[in-house]
Amino acid sequence: MGKKRKSGGRSKGGKGSLGKVQCSSCGRLVPRDKAKRKTSYKTLVDYAIGKELRQQGTHIARMPYVRYYCVSCAIHRHHVKIRSQNDRKKR
Repeated sequence: MGKKRKSGGRSKGGKGSLGKVQCSSCGRLVPRDKAKRKTSYKTLVDYAIGKELRQQGTHIARMPYVRYYCVSCAIHRHHVKIRSQNDRKKR
């Protein structure tokens, strides 16, 4: 059977085996380099108070909130677009 992608859908290069992460949506274990990473930031301050502090010129710290998705969940949530066969070859 032919191989669809030279990389096998992974971005590890020559690193060897990498750890697995759990999909934030379905709980599937996915290799870290194959999972789609989605980072969002959350502030520890209430929005109204943060708005006043920003007007005064203060810096408000944000905490990164990282979520990993398997390929099927990333497609379902529209984090990854479905491309036609010709568009997949373009980088």
